[in-house]
Amino acid sequence: MKRVARIVSPFVIASFTMGSMPAMATPSAVVDGMVTTQEAMSADRTSADRERIAELLNRDDVRNQLVAQGVAPAEVEQRVAALSDEEVRQMNERLDQMPAGANAVVGALFVAFLILLMTDLAGLTHVFPFTR
Repeated sequence: MKRVARIVSPFVIASFTMGSMPAMATPSAVVDGMVTTQEAMSADRTSADRERIAELLNRDDVRNQLVAQGVAPAEVEQRVAALSDEEVRQMNERLDQMPAGANAVVGALFVAFLILLMTDLAGLTHVFPFTR
Protein backbone atom coordinates (compact mmCIF):
# COMPACT_ATOMS: atom_id res chain seq x y z
CA MET A 1 0.00 0.00 0.00
CA LYS A 2 2.85 2.40 0.84
CA ARG A 3 4.50 1.62 -2.45
CA VAL A 4 1.32 2.54 -4.37
CA ALA A 5 1.00 5.76 -2.36
CA ARG A 6 4.62 6.71 -3.17
CA ILE A 7 4.00 6.20 -6.86
CA VAL A 8 0.57 7.87 -7.02
CA SER A 9 1.30 10.84 -4.69
CA PRO A 10 3.55 12.81 -7.09
CA PHE A 11 0.98 12.42 -9.87
CA VAL A 12 -1.85 13.61 -7.62
CA ILE A 13 0.21 16.59 -6.41
CA ALA A 14 1.23 17.49 -9.98
CA SER A 15 -2.36 17.25 -11.23
CA PHE A 16 -3.65 19.48 -8.40
CA THR A 17 -0.87 21.98 -9.06
CA MET A 18 -1.53 22.06 -12.80
CA GLY A 19 -5.28 22.22 -12.23
CA SER A 20 -4.97 25.23 -9.95
CA MET A 21 -2.79 27.26 -12.33
CA PRO A 22 -5.74 28.86 -14.18
CA ALA A 23 -7.31 29.70 -10.83
CA MET A 24 -4.16 31.56 -9.83
CA ALA A 25 -4.29 33.68 -12.99
CA THR A 26 -7.85 34.90 -12.48
CA PRO A 27 -7.36 37.29 -9.53
CA SER A 28 -5.50 39.80 -11.72
CA ALA A 29 -8.34 39.71 -14.23
CA VAL A 30 -10.86 40.15 -11.42
CA VAL A 31 -8.96 43.10 -9.95
CA ASP A 32 -9.09 44.91 -13.29
CA GLY A 33 -12.89 44.68 -13.34
CA MET A 34 -13.47 45.41 -9.66
CA VAL A 35 -15.40 48.45 -8.58
CA THR A 36 -13.94 50.43 -5.71
CA THR A 37 -16.01 51.46 -2.73
CA GLN A 38 -15.74 55.10 -3.75
CA GLU A 39 -17.05 54.35 -7.25
CA ALA A 40 -19.96 52.34 -5.85
CA MET A 41 -20.87 55.11 -3.40
CA SER A 42 -20.64 57.71 -6.15
CA ALA A 43 -22.93 55.66 -8.39
CA ASP A 44 -25.43 55.27 -5.55
CA ARG A 45 -25.29 59.00 -4.81
CA THR A 46 -25.81 59.90 -8.47
CA SER A 47 -28.75 57.54 -8.74
CA ALA A 48 -30.30 59.04 -5.58
CA ASP A 49 -29.74 62.55 -6.96
CA ARG A 50 -31.48 61.64 -10.23
CA GLU A 51 -34.42 60.13 -8.31
CA ARG A 52 -34.73 63.28 -6.21
CA ILE A 53 -34.88 65.48 -9.32
CA ALA A 54 -37.45 63.13 -10.89
CA GLU A 55 -39.61 63.29 -7.74
CA LEU A 56 -39.40 67.08 -7.78
CA LEU A 57 -40.46 67.21 -11.43
CA ASN A 58 -43.41 64.88 -10.76
CA ARG A 59 -44.95 67.25 -8.21
CA ASP A 60 -48.14 68.95 -9.43
CA ASP A 61 -47.08 72.46 -8.40
CA VAL A 62 -43.77 72.13 -10.27
CA ARG A 63 -45.52 70.81 -13.39
CA ASN A 64 -48.03 73.69 -13.24
CA GLN A 65 -45.19 76.21 -13.05
CA LEU A 66 -43.41 74.58 -16.00
CA VAL A 67 -46.58 74.74 -18.10
CA ALA A 68 -47.15 78.36 -17.01
CA GLN A 69 -43.63 79.19 -18.22
CA GLY A 70 -44.37 77.51 -21.56
CA VAL A 71 -42.14 74.46 -21.02
CA ALA A 72 -43.37 70.94 -21.70
CA PRO A 73 -42.70 68.61 -18.73
CA ALA A 74 -41.66 65.82 -21.13
CA GLU A 75 -38.96 68.07 -22.57
CA VAL A 76 -37.65 68.82 -19.09
CA GLU A 77 -37.51 65.10 -18.27
CA GLN A 78 -35.51 64.45 -21.45
CA ARG A 79 -33.05 67.21 -20.61
CA VAL A 80 -32.62 65.95 -17.05
CA ALA A 81 -31.96 62.44 -18.38
CA ALA A 82 -29.24 63.89 -20.62
CA LEU A 83 -27.42 65.61 -17.72
CA SER A 84 -23.99 64.32 -16.75
CA ASP A 85 -23.38 62.98 -13.26
CA GLU A 86 -21.53 66.16 -12.28
CA GLU A 87 -24.38 68.37 -13.50
CA VAL A 88 -26.88 66.29 -11.52
CA ARG A 89 -24.73 66.68 -8.39
CA GLN A 90 -24.51 70.45 -8.89
CA MET A 91 -28.26 70.71 -9.44
CA ASN A 92 -28.97 68.86 -6.18
CA GLU A 93 -26.53 71.07 -4.30
CA ARG A 94 -28.43 74.12 -5.56
CA LEU A 95 -31.71 72.53 -4.50
CA ASP A 96 -30.27 71.98 -1.01
CA GLN A 97 -29.24 75.63 -0.78
CA MET A 98 -32.64 76.98 -1.81
CA PRO A 99 -34.99 78.09 0.97
CA ALA A 100 -37.30 75.35 2.13
CA GLY A 101 -40.43 77.50 2.06
CA ALA A 102 -43.48 75.57 3.23
CA ASN A 103 -41.44 72.87 4.93
CA ALA A 104 -39.81 75.43 7.22
CA VAL A 105 -43.17 76.98 8.11
CA VAL A 106 -44.74 73.60 8.88
CA GLY A 107 -41.72 72.63 10.97
CA ALA A 108 -41.82 75.89 12.94
CA LEU A 109 -45.56 75.52 13.61
CA PHE A 110 -45.06 71.93 14.76
CA VAL A 111 -42.27 72.95 17.16
CA ALA A 112 -44.42 75.79 18.56
CA PHE A 113 -47.32 73.35 19.03
CA LEU A 114 -45.08 70.90 20.90
CA ILE A 115 -43.68 73.63 23.16
CA LEU A 116 -47.16 74.93 24.01
CA LEU A 117 -48.42 71.40 24.59
CA MET A 118 -45.55 70.57 26.96
CA THR A 119 -45.98 73.80 28.93
CA ASP A 120 -49.73 73.17 29.06
CA LEU A 121 -49.21 69.66 30.38
CA ALA A 122 -46.76 71.00 32.96
CA GLY A 123 -49.40 73.49 34.11
CA LEU A 124 -47.44 76.58 33.14
CA THR A 125 -49.92 77.73 30.48
CA HIS A 126 -53.60 77.15 29.70
CA VAL A 127 -53.69 77.14 25.89
CA PHE A 128 -55.31 73.81 25.05
CA PRO A 129 -58.49 72.79 26.85
CA PHE A 130 -58.01 69.11 26.08
CA THR A 131 -54.98 68.92 28.41
CA ARG A 132 -56.96 69.57 31.56
